[in-house]
Amino acid sequence: MTLLDHEPDRTAATALVVRALQPLVRAEARAEAPAAGLDPADLEQTVWLRLLERPAAAGPPRDPARWVRDTVRAEARRGRRTARRERPYAGTEPVAPPTGSPEGAALGAAERRALRAAMARLPGRCSRLLDAMLAPTDPTYREIAGELGMSQGSLGPIRSRCLGCLRRMLAAEVVTPELRGRGR
Repeated sequence: MTLLDHEPDRTAATALVVRALQPLVRAEARAEAPAAGLDPADLEQTVWLRLLERPAAAGPPRDPARWVRDTVRAEARRGRRTARRERPYAGTEPVAPPTGSPEGAALGAAERRALRAAMARLPGRCSRLLDAMLAPTDPTYREIAGELGMSQGSLGPIRSRCLGCLRRMLAAEVVTPELRGRGR
């Protein structure tokens, strides 16, 4: 079963467009992907996804060949922008500060105290939820849900909101380091 099978009214028209455009989409994706640093198959898949995301009322594109070229180039530009912003992990950066020294232990303890103090200031159930998730016994979601009287399925979304709130709170308290090199 494909995505096309879910809407019988659009299935025939979209299937015809897909069959007719497949060689063009593949050729355009193979031409644009190397310059964007993308895998041609991923770029091709994204173009098909964009076609399926079109509203049902819009129907197939009026000029399918032009739509394919424009969409492939737009997705390639998006891939280039993403690649420029991303920075690969070099492996030389320390994952965690060394704790073998007394200074490292003191810094670690200070960071943990600051984190716990910020967690205590979180609104609603957030502080209880994050305390339960950071418990030294490493409880499962089922255990945390039972302890807090919440449904297990709501833990993830609530945790995400709580961590976002905590992140914003800590970002406001921490001074950002100066930009190195060219300023923006």
